[in-house]
Amino acid sequence: MRLAALPLALLCLSPLPLAVFSAAVEAQSITVDDPRVRAVPPGSTTTAAFMTLSNPGETDLALVGGRSPLAVTLELHNHVMVDGVMQMRRVEAIPLPAGETVHLAPGGWHLMMFDLAAVPVEGERVELTLTLDNGERLVVEAPVRRLKPMEMIKGEETGKHSAH
Repeated sequence: MRLAALPLALLCLSPLPLAVFSAAVEAQSITVDDPRVRAVPPGSTTTAAFMTLSNPGETDLALVGGRSPLAVTLELHNHVMVDGVMQMRRVEAIPLPAGETVHLAPGGWHLMMFDLAAVPVEGERVELTLTLDNGERLVVEAPVRRLKPMEMIKGEETGKHSAH
């Protein structure tokens, strides 16, 4: 199921509830599928968000930022291999090449949220605002889910982009 989402300014004028946009969000330039926020144990001060971003256009784009009422800080991150050790690193942008799909998944690209206002509980929904390098902002509502053990293994394989 894909639903059209408008840039943030137009979304505010929409009579549709934000929850309508949780399954898939399609902006003028990218499509967001399967957004989710990792459920964490009580007392945790960080969590991560994952999703699939598709750029069906002819112009390369990049995710350059985001925010959420759940966290004081939201950063873009990637896991990289350094001297045989996997390390998480903050990045300035997540590339969204034209005509390709990028998976934000455990073990690869992801959104990291710090200093949580509350611990996200499975079944709740978290609002995320994504900012693209073309100035476009997308509001996504992501369900909180527990990370399944196989997601970590798959994430290591799918954290990179793949042509569509």
